[in-house]
Amino acid sequence: MTITVTHYLLISALLLGFGLYCVLTRRSAVAVLMGIELILNAANVNLVAFSRFTVGDIDGQLFALFGILLAAAEAAVALAIVLAVYRSISSVDVDDTSSMKG
Repeated sequence: MTITVTHYLLISALLLGFGLYCVLTRRSAVAVLMGIELILNAANVNLVAFSRFTVGDIDGQLFALFGILLAAAEAAVALAIVLAVYRSISSVDVDDTSSMKG
């Protein structure tokens, strides 16, 4: 059995679905951030798959590497924001952050 682009797209669609489910249903900010990471990883799988099955260039892999770097920076900044919110209101519940309007 050979691995085709359809297999990669199926894995990517599953990652995207799980990420969207996590973002839309979770109330914890940490769980929402994990869902966003899943969505970014789905995009990276697509980039690598299309790079592998095209003419042979590595552009998609370079974009995926940039996406991984972007996700790491996003995770660090988002975790710092979550920690600041927790210090302010002693909760990481997304619904509780509406009390911070000012």
